[in-house]
Amino acid sequence: MNSRSQKAVEIAKSGGKLALDYFQRVGSLDVVDKGLQDFVSEADQNVELLIRQLIEEAYPDDGIVGEEHAPKPSRSGYNWVIDPIDGTTNFVTAIPAWCVVLAIVKDDQTQIGVILDPIHDETFHAERGGGATLNGNPLICRAGTAMNRGSIGTGYCNRTSKPNTTRLITEVLEQDGVFHRNASGALSLAYTAAGRLIGYIEEHMNAWDCLAGLLITEEAGGRVEQQSADQMIAEGGRVVAGSAGIFDELVRIANTVFED
Repeated sequence: MNSRSQKAVEIAKSGGKLALDYFQRVGSLDVVDKGLQDFVSEADQNVELLIRQLIEEAYPDDGIVGEEHAPKPSRSGYNWVIDPIDGTTNFVTAIPAWCVVLAIVKDDQTQIGVILDPIHDETFHAERGGGATLNGNPLICRAGTAMNRGSIGTGYCNRTSKPNTTRLITEVLEQDGVFHRNASGALSLAYTAAGRLIGYIEEHMNAWDCLAGLLITEEAGGRVEQQSADQMIAEGGRVVAGSAGIFDELVRIANTVFED
């Protein structure tokens, strides 16, 4: 691994250790509503501050974009994109399905992605052109699947349409598929890369939720809808990812159910 790639894993693990400490005393956390079904806790804020500090110590000229704090401009061309705890709703209700997410973007592409699940001690990692791993072992998203041979992950938030989400679930069911929502889009993308889910579709995701998982899925041999990383940082956008065997069908479904 190159130096930033190795450092990204180390920093994610440091953030995960702090997050896990908060999770073990989750009942005492201060939680604030950011919007409909959108929460932030002191754990999110402080884990991001720790991650930012570690990035700035290692690469002071790199930019930082995080969910909970203001962006820092890049002087090196590298931008770190952080979600300190993806799945905060799960986190604050003591559901063990959340993760720490880091992506490193340069030249409008995600170059490095890390998704760390501290609860299950799983580190999903990828470098562009270098493949993907789970705890250091090669990660393979197998192509030989069908819509009726696994679960399609999806998400819902205040940036998505209720009617469109309903149509998406209906379309999956009509294809004899099963839909899955675990309230952590990043973890669902990691599961797609690992073949635990056969695909993932969401009408709108923020960059810190999806860039790392999209790279990990692609480097594991899955297929993802291509997009500008810089535009995703600025605006977010729709996400389609999955096994090569059903990816074209996933895109068709997304085109059918999501209105412009």
